[in-house]
Amino acid sequence: MKAHYDLFVLGAGSGGVAAARASAALGARVGIAEVDRMGGTCVNRGCVPKKFYVYAAQYAEEYRQAAAYGWSTAPPDFDWNRLKENVFSEVDRLNGVYRNLLRRFGVAIYEGRAEFIDRKTVMVGEQQITAERILIATGSHPYVPDLPGADLGITSDEAFHLPQLPKRIAIIGGGYIACEFASIFNGLGVETTLLIRGHDLLRGFDDDLRCHLHQELQHKGIHIRCNTNIVKVHRTTSGLRLQCDQCDDHETELLMFATGRRPNSTAIGLERLGIQLNARNAISVDDLQQTGVPGVFAVGDVTDRLNLTPVAIHQGRAFAESQFGTQERIMDYRNVPTAIFTSPSVGTVGLSEAEAREDFAQVDIYRTRFKPMKYALGGSEDQTLMKLVVAGENEQVVGVHMVGPDAAEIIQGFAVALQAGATKQTFDRTVGIHPSSAEEFVTMREKASPESGLRI
Repeated sequence: MKAHYDLFVLGAGSGGVAAARASAALGARVGIAEVDRMGGTCVNRGCVPKKFYVYAAQYAEEYRQAAAYGWSTAPPDFDWNRLKENVFSEVDRLNGVYRNLLRRFGVAIYEGRAEFIDRKTVMVGEQQITAERILIATGSHPYVPDLPGADLGITSDEAFHLPQLPKRIAIIGGGYIACEFASIFNGLGVETTLLIRGHDLLRGFDDDLRCHLHQELQHKGIHIRCNTNIVKVHRTTSGLRLQCDQCDDHETELLMFATGRRPNSTAIGLERLGIQLNARNAISVDDLQQTGVPGVFAVGDVTDRLNLTPVAIHQGRAFAESQFGTQERIMDYRNVPTAIFTSPSVGTVGLSEAEAREDFAQVDIYRTRFKPMKYALGGSEDQTLMKLVVAGENEQVVGVHMVGPDAAEIIQGFAVALQAGATKQTFDRTVGIHPSSAEEFVTMREKASPESGLRI
């Protein structure tokens, strides 16, 4: 028996669910297929469980700080298995929420992998389905480099489900996933080492932000080895030996690869449509999320444009409004804020200093570092970094960057300001909330000299 829809979606992650729900709300008849669990990477193996684990790791530091505020308690006893049980009980609940949300909007749910037969036909198991439009929202998966012994390591997918915490872990990678898991394991008492191929972590982020976070992670006890290229992994009687090219080998109990992600674009029949993939197996799309094949679209990580959950959601909604609404809507990729949930956390929106200097003849920098008020008691050496990048004769604020407690919560509001075109004068006229860290963004008055940037 055949089924026909106005829209059929491959993948019930953030982007696919957003597109399906919004399209159905606009009157489209929608079906969706999911080979795994509802919610995709974010709900099941990404943002949601990771943020809970971040909270868990931060409690150790909160405990150490509590004595300075008059609290006296027994030494804490951490239960890894209890954390896992509680986190994935909540993940199960969210899976049900996603499923019920789709059903409430009348979206038909198919459990299984969808594979293209032609540009208007897919198969899910033995079920043949046709649709006027088909949207690919199959997400991505962790990438593991092809080196001998790589199968001895884990990825972020497995990190949440370890039977027990190791005493030592080595994490290969210097991106946000590597840094976040380094903070999680370090906070939970694991001896943690970051092994980075390049000269520093967080390539592509503002240099001051990268340098400051590097220093803060080291202060927390995380070992960071830069310019370290692992070429082979051996099992030993005590754990694993990581063989390094032109540097000392490293011994560890557990190895985690956080070396990026790749689009889930294989095994879904794209070759039958003639859809070309780039070197990273991503699907190219235009501003309306259209592939090179009429009627076939793609959103989210499978396009490898800007791999963030809120971006996939916006892409999905923009697609629905363009295809089933009254006017076309194009996703705006300028001033997309992002956060890295390390300890301390990172929040950033807009251009880095280096990017601004490429685009503008006149660039001014405002920068401050200080100890957050919360840590004034107790002897913590934690420092917060805040930075404004200001460009052009009208002194438009084109970048806002922060490393410190609550960075994500603070940067979200300033992202609105950048999207609205705020200038430095707008910031200067804004009254701060005192005492708060966020007020520093509207009280910085002195320009920083170009040579005053941070260095490792």
